[in-house]
Amino acid sequence: MSQIEKMVITSAGKGTRMKYITSVLPKCLLPLIVKEEGKKVAKPVIDLIMNNAEKIGVNKFCIVVGKMQGRILMEYLFDRGPTFVFQNEPRGFGDAVLKAEDFADGSPFFVHADDGVLTSGYDVLAKAFLENDADATLFVRRVKNPRRYGIINFEKEDQFMDHSLYYVKNVEEKPESPKSDLAIAAVYIFKPDLFSALKEVKVDPASEVELTYGIKKMLEKGKKVIALSLDGYKWLNVGDPDSYFESFTYAYKEL
Repeated sequence: MSQIEKMVITSAGKGTRMKYITSVLPKCLLPLIVKEEGKKVAKPVIDLIMNNAEKIGVNKFCIVVGKMQGRILMEYLFDRGPTFVFQNEPRGFGDAVLKAEDFADGSPFFVHADDGVLTSGYDVLAKAFLENDADATLFVRRVKNPRRYGIINFEKEDQFMDHSLYYVKNVEEKPESPKSDLAIAAVYIFKPDLFSALKEVKVDPASEVELTYGIKKMLEKGKKVIALSLDGYKWLNVGDPDSYFESFTYAYKEL
């Protein structure tokens, strides 16, 4: 296989940090200002995600939507023809991805959160996944407060296309005592083994199933998980007001 052809985009969250606007509009329809054919245009984040993915050969998309704003997104993306699946209850990022098992149908696939987009790097992530015969590949970035994020712990560091490459030995979700400052960015590639791993995750009925729990299960099963540093690429986050303002300003000036 020379490329990854499928992408799952999760868009079922409530978007509470952007409340008022996200009570009626999915986060992924928030616009960023970018240049197109020499002119500035306002483009929803979902279009930027899908356009970037199509450039590297992704041609099948699955959008996981919630029951509240799913209809708006389905109407907006109807002409692009993605597959839609529903997460009727907000049970977490991992549970949302699990809804796409039939869509993956045994193939490797990207997973992408809907509240941000990378300026570049999707091709490098795919190349690292394929050339290292990994079961999971993810981007990481250094953060000042790792207790707010999913964090990796690695056993060995290497280099891949001018990026640090980490052989992951453990992942933790918002740890009290982080073992590194390398936070997971919300773009991944997985083999379908992820689904069986997520099904083995046991949480309290009132708790959410995080994607990191599935990655941890994969590691426990001896699966190969690698991470690339996000050097040179920027994650444009629209998930909270401060990040959205920063991303909006960056996109207007640089994209």
